[in-house]
Amino acid sequence: MSIVSFIKAHFSADKEFILSIKNIFGFCPTNVSLYKLAFLHKSVAQEQNGHKLSNERLEYLGDAVLSSIVADYLFKKFPYKDEGFLTEMRSKLVSRDQLNKLSRKLGLNKFIQSNQDSKSFYRSMQGDAFEAFLGALYIDRGYNFAKKIVVNRIINVHFDIDQLEKTEVNFKSKLIEWAQKERKTVEFNVVTEVGQGTGKQYLVEVKIDGEIYSTGQDFSIKGAEKIAAEKAYLSLHPEAGDET
Repeated sequence: MSIVSFIKAHFSADKEFILSIKNIFGFCPTNVSLYKLAFLHKSVAQEQNGHKLSNERLEYLGDAVLSSIVADYLFKKFPYKDEGFLTEMRSKLVSRDQLNKLSRKLGLNKFIQSNQDSKSFYRSMQGDAFEAFLGALYIDRGYNFAKKIVVNRIINVHFDIDQLEKTEVNFKSKLIEWAQKERKTVEFNVVTEVGQGTGKQYLVEVKIDGEIYSTGQDFSIKGAEKIAAEKAYLSLHPEAGDET
């Protein structure tokens, strides 16, 4: 932390917020308002120039950044593993349940601005805020800096990769089994493709009895299905997210 950054932080109106980010991640935000927006949930969206501002756009960006960083990390860590294994491991690392727990562990949940009712209704709020934070970090400091933070401050500190490799959580199978018991139909549909070449991602939606329950986006259709299935299953069984 430079002397200039130290002085600015201690005389800023956002002193507590800036120093908290510094303590958690080891750096001071440059564009503080951008990071504060990352914790503004849509339930308390603020209107500006006819548009409602919330962390949803930053979450979208952060989700893509996180997926890319984790994919690169796993590709290098497991040089002889196939695509299926890498996809499975990435899904485990960036699962909504993992990100919710991570957000609470880091203490990011205390920064989230939302209305009281939304805290029980939006089960993914904490993980979404973490992704939005990464979106803000990417805009503020760039991809390489964001990558260092995720790898050195998140993955290497808060995840046991060897243990995670042994963990089996297949939300798609769980969702299908539940639907069969309840006599409901489940569909996984590719809605669109985002980007081109090696950066192309797939957006998949889950429909239950014709109603859209969730969406997931990933670099593979299989990965996108897993993300969407997890969101759908945990929305139907919120207690499962507290138990895993």
